[in-house]
Formats: sequence, C-alpha cells, structure tokens
Amino acid sequence: MSEFEKKLAQLSADLNTQGARIADQLLRAVEATFDGNVDSAKVVVANDTIIDQVDVEIERACIELLRIGATDEHSIRSVLTIVKVNNELERIADCAVIVAESAINHNDLISSAPPTFRVMANSVVGMARDTNKALAETDTKVAIRVLSFDDTVDRFRKEIVLDVQHLTSRGELEPLVAFELLAVTRAMERIADHCTNICEQVIYLETGKITRHLPEGWTVPETPMF
Repeated sequence: MSEFEKKLAQLSADLNTQGARIADQLLRAVEATFDGNVDSAKVVVANDTIIDQVDVEIERACIELLRIGATDEHSIRSVLTIVKVNNELERIADCAVIVAESAINHNDLISSAPPTFRVMANSVVGMARDTNKALAETDTKVAIRVLSFDDTVDRFRKEIVLDVQHLTSRGELEPLVAFELLAVTRAMERIADHCTNICEQVIYLETGKITRHLPEGWTVPETPMF
C-alpha cells in the first residue's frame, strides 16, 4: 500500500468518526428538545468546539494529502469528496447547536409544536443516520434513498410553517415560541439539505456523476467514470 493510500484510509476513517460524532450530537439535540432536557442540550453546545477542531484537522490533512501528488482521477475525487463532506458535516453540527439552543431557551418547546414537528425531526435524524452509512460504506443505494427523502422533509417544513403562522395569528402561540419553532424547523431542513449534499458526493465518488446541478434531480448514471 502506497503512502497516499495509507493516509487516505486514515483520513476516511477520521471523517467517518466525525460523521458518527455529529450524528450523535444531532440525536442528543433532538431528544433534548423532545424531553425538555436543558443539561443535555448544553452538552451539545459545549461539544461543538471539538467538532470545529476536528473539522480544521481534517481540512489540513487533505491539503497535505494532495501534496503527495496522486494523479489518477479516483484518488483525486476521493480527497475532494472528503473536503466537501467535511464541510457539510460541520454545518450539520452547527444546525444541531441551533436545535439545542432552542431547547435551552424553551425547555417545553415540543408541547407548543404542531404534530408534524416531531415527525420531521425524527425523519431528519434518520436521514443523518443513513447518510453516515452511505458515506462509511460508499453505498450509492443508501445515498439515493436519502436523496429521495429530501422532498418529504421540505413538505414537512411547509406544513409546520403554515401551522405556526395560523396558531400565532389566532393568539394560540406566543411570538417568541413561534420564532424558536421556526428556527428549529429551518435548521432541520438545512440538515436534510446537507445530508443530500453529502450523498451526492458519495455518488460522485463512486460514479463520477455530478448530480447536484441536474434540473431533473437524481438520475442513474449510464456508465461509471473511473
């Protein structure tokens, strides 16, 4: 095994560990919101420092890896994928902090939320779990499944926004609580988007197919491009 291959394998392992760490952060943040657990939410906020540190370490390692000078397309794609996925993971962590901070600000937030709120949150946690699986196993089938669920999450968001607006206009929901609910809903939608972006990178790594700019969305590549 070449030096490049050894360093790439270690870097991929580090990225998968970071993905699992962030998935745990998200789950803890969502559960803190559901349970009104302020202490658990504070742990999420505190742990974000570790995630930021690892984010920088992985990015620097990618630069060092590119300096080794791999020339084949798949090796270069692998490093570029790690750079992009690393960035998406860090943004998911930031969104998890938003969710946790809402739990801290309103520890009974879920009691004021429309029923769809819990369904959307659980769906996004599932997307994050499947995204990590697709990334760790380079599984394009799982990646496609994540892509197909993004529209569902978007529909959930629209339903929640309308429900919150109606409740607020009727005086059944305090404006500050409505603001927190909408902030968490936006954060959840962004997490789903970041999961989609990661899965698009998994597909790109395996097939060379760039799907993120296709107007029709995901289509199965005709031939691999290694």
